[in-house]
Amino acid sequence: MSSKAHNSATVAVTILDKEYRVACSEEEQPGLQASAKLLNERMAKIRNSGTVIGAERIAVMAALNIAHELIQAKADLARQPVEEQMLDRLHEKVQAALEKFDTF
Repeated sequence: MSSKAHNSATVAVTILDKEYRVACSEEEQPGLQASAKLLNERMAKIRNSGTVIGAERIAVMAALNIAHELIQAKADLARQPVEEQMLDRLHEKVQAALEKFDTF
């Protein structure tokens, strides 16, 4: 987790039936636990599919899938302001057109 030394604690997380102890601050604990849960779920799904054998390969596939989703989410967020600007311009055009009709 982060390099913050204050309020550091060791948290146990379980991933594919194996316990890992991770040092992190108290503020980061909920995020760490949520991350471990997500990773465990993804790795279990891959393991249960039977297409990937070995914990290391399963971990790499899960990491690749999560990284891909992160990149897609960032790309979606980057497009959002452009889409909002387009909607604002469209709204302005509609308002201008409605004002023209109101003058009749």
